[in-house]
Amino acid sequence: MSRHFLYYCSEPTLDVKIAFCQGFGKQVDVSYIAKHYNMSKSKVDNQFYSVEVGDSTFTVLKRYQNLKPIGSGAQGIVCAAYDAVLDRNVAIKKLSRPFQNQTHAKRAYRELVLMKCVNHKNIISLLNVFTPQKSLEEFQDVYLVMELMDANLCQVIQMELDHERMSYLLYQMLCGIKHLHSAGIIHRDLKPSNIVVKSDCTLKILDFGLARTAGTSFMMTPYVVTRYYRAPEVILGMGYKENVDMWSVGCIMGEMIKGAVLFPGTDRILPSSHWSP
Repeated sequence: MSRHFLYYCSEPTLDVKIAFCQGFGKQVDVSYIAKHYNMSKSKVDNQFYSVEVGDSTFTVLKRYQNLKPIGSGAQGIVCAAYDAVLDRNVAIKKLSRPFQNQTHAKRAYRELVLMKCVNHKNIISLLNVFTPQKSLEEFQDVYLVMELMDANLCQVIQMELDHERMSYLLYQMLCGIKHLHSAGIIHRDLKPSNIVVKSDCTLKILDFGLARTAGTSFMMTPYVVTRYYRAPEVILGMGYKENVDMWSVGCIMGEMIKGAVLFPGTDRILPSSHWSP
């Protein structure tokens, strides 16, 4: 399998260039994504409409109505919406500048491929992918449509959870991670904000922008996993395997029990006060 994918880099001149970079998966272009990932392409302009969401403009298919912001981060902005075709509420994630540079392109492609390929009750489901642009030259935006959950684990941790609910949430988290690891995938960015929950205590893992196949032969990037949940081998810049996800799960479990971050650290760079001899 080729380890390259096709991506677009938007320069200040607004010229769109085609480039190849090291990535995850197979060599693809927009037509490949459209064919294999149900990317909707506009035939007429009135299939889409634009709406201001915070500081961003969402240009979405008309089937998606009543957009309301529910979260944002380095990877993009997420809105809740009503899908008139499926007759259900969904979450729409607009990837943040997915083709600005090589790093953004890798993350966008990884997230798209892994969400499409991984099927498990404790992994968030990808319902649709679309772009409002009509040609390769214009292609700039990627929107991912996912299941809508009620809250993330950050919010749940603030509640007083009994032992039964806490155990059930942790069990589902481990089931999802086991499924990823059995497929040779390391999530690499497990944290409470990347774990979402429904009111019935159903838990799902999301955000695969930093995920990587366990068989990757080169030294893996040390600056992955949010600092509070980073394993010692990641902090020390050593090679690592699937067990870094288990460390993160342990940190999350401690946070659920304690009601606060387990290893907060003393600065922005290294949560290292607890490593001192």
